[in-house]
Amino acid sequence: MTSSVRKYWLMKAEPDSRIVKGKDVKFSVDDFETARTTPWEGVRNFEARNLMKEMSIGDKILFYHSNCKSPGLLSNVSKEAYPDYTAWDSSHPYFDPKTKQDDPKWFMIDATFVSRAEHFVPLSLLRHIAESAESDPPDEIAYIGTDGVKAVKAMPLVTRGRLSVQRVSQESWGIIQMMSEKGGWEEMTFGKKKPSTSKRPGQASAKSSRAKRNSTDVNGGSEVEAKVDTNEEPDIKPKKGKKRKASDVDAGTWEVPQRRSVRTKKGD
Repeated sequence: MTSSVRKYWLMKAEPDSRIVKGKDVKFSVDDFETARTTPWEGVRNFEARNLMKEMSIGDKILFYHSNCKSPGLLSNVSKEAYPDYTAWDSSHPYFDPKTKQDDPKWFMIDATFVSRAEHFVPLSLLRHIAESAESDPPDEIAYIGTDGVKAVKAMPLVTRGRLSVQRVSQESWGIIQMMSEKGGWEEMTFGKKKPSTSKRPGQASAKSSRAKRNSTDVNGGSEVEAKVDTNEEPDIKPKKGKKRKASDVDAGTWEVPQRRSVRTKKGD
């Protein structure tokens, strides 16, 4: 059922090839554009699943991908949440033996590709805005105004980051769309931290080492992705003797191995 109140979302995916159970689980913006409409299967996190169950036909979705000149930006919810049948398929990369067909645990929506962005808005730029102590935007993107800065700073993407499905406010949606149309930050320097001068000679900084290992920046910053994301912790009980990965709430680390579901053209 189409809701009278349009909602906005951000969904992330794994754009690079990775083979799981003999299947490539990547889903790039090119794959999305080719498929046009695709089920968003493979989400194995309860919070992300619950957000998808709130979606209505016609809701707008932000989708990013780092390896294209004009990454996909806009898509629509074209079918509301229904059971994710891939969870019952033992050959599927994200099979969950704990869920049953008569009592489904996981759900998915269908999303339809709409357009690519003229100017890709990198996560590093959004973080640069969010971490600034200034209430005014940089001169290069002065057009977003102080309200735009507030909208960016309030985005879950920069306040917690790791969840593969996130709410986006109408104000934040409008600012991201405006930035994708106007650009202007191409000559800006952001996304690079100054080296620490506090460590003693000959002593490596564990924090710096971790940051270096955890970096997923591409062209100056990690890119906002869509669909199932490996930075999100699955809510599937690990095997005995193995430790659980870091919590979804640990927003500073983007290192949980990327989970990505296999996307196929609807109707195949």
